[in-house]
This record gives sequence, C-alpha cells and structure tokens, in this order.
Amino acid sequence: MSTTAASSEIPSEFQDALTAAEHAELRGELRVFETAAPEGLAPFQRAWAADVEPAHASSDNEYGTGRLVFLCDPSAPEAWGSVYRMVVFAQAPIEPLMGQDEFLPNVAWSWLIDALDSSGATYIHAAGTTTSVVSTGFGDMESEGSGAQVEVRASWSPTTSDIKPHLEAWSEFVCMLAGFPPTHEGVATLPPARASS
Repeated sequence: MSTTAASSEIPSEFQDALTAAEHAELRGELRVFETAAPEGLAPFQRAWAADVEPAHASSDNEYGTGRLVFLCDPSAPEAWGSVYRMVVFAQAPIEPLMGQDEFLPNVAWSWLIDALDSSGATYIHAAGTTTSVVSTGFGDMESEGSGAQVEVRASWSPTTSDIKPHLEAWSEFVCMLAGFPPTHEGVATLPPARASS
C-alpha cells in the first residue's frame, strides 16, 4: 500500500475499498500481483499488474499485460466526482491486419465499457485512449517480420467503496483484449495473437 499518512490515519473509505478488493474473483488466465503505485497521484493508492498466462501457453508466447492503479482522495477532487479513481492500462499483440482496422480502437473501448457494465460496477467520468501500432522489421531485424499491438489507457471514478466489480471488469477486459472469450455473452472477440518467435 502506498500512502502519505501513518497507518492509523488511513481513512475508512480506503480501508473499506481494499476489503472489497480482497473478494474480487479474477480470471484464471491472469497472473496478478501487487506492484508499486506511481507517487503523487493521490494520498492513498494501491496498484496491481497482470500478465495473461493461460494454462496451455508456452513460455515463448506473449498474450497481453495490464496494470490497475486504485486511487483514493477523501477530498473528492472535482475532476473525479468521487473520492475514488481507477487508472488502467492494457496491451496485447494482435495480427498486423487487425492493427490496420480503423474500427479497432472503437471496439477495444467498447469492450472496456461492456466489462464494467456487465460486472455491475457503478462509475462516472470514464475517459481514455486506444492505440494500435503496426511495426515492420528491417535490416538486422528483418527476420522479425511484421507485428502489431493494441493498447488501452483509461480511467473512471467508482461511486462507492465496493471496488470488487471494478477489479473483475479490469480482469475481464485484459483477457478480452488478449483475444480470450468474455465470461458473459453478447461480446465478439479477436482470436489470440502470438508474438513472433
């Protein structure tokens, strides 16, 4: 936990949220671990990172990664509209042709919103960017061929201390971006891409 106050001064808003987080049921394809939160974003914060590592995957395959930073500021900054803010990042390799699809950024963003809504998360002020990058190797890197990746950076404000569904939505989204089927119905997915070996 990263805070700027002594443990005895940790507000109930933050403690209640972390208690809720402990009950989150994250997807089995993820290896999730706590990581250092960036300094100075809020008085109280906690961060997690995740790698998509399905049981059948070999160590040479790359599926996707994600990070989530949970922020708490009892003063409720006006820009947040809440005492809480979630900041997330997710990235996954995709097929080069998909990286050129002009609709991919819209689809990736819709997956995040679908994951939040399907999990029952209550939130306001969602914002973010989606980026797709296609790269081609030349010279000594020509053997690597072409590759592509999609990346999403987003944030939103939970309206209650129950952040359990927010962590579950993040878990769902990171896996969906990596091409794995959602645990709820009605959402199309991309096939998992593999990094060039």
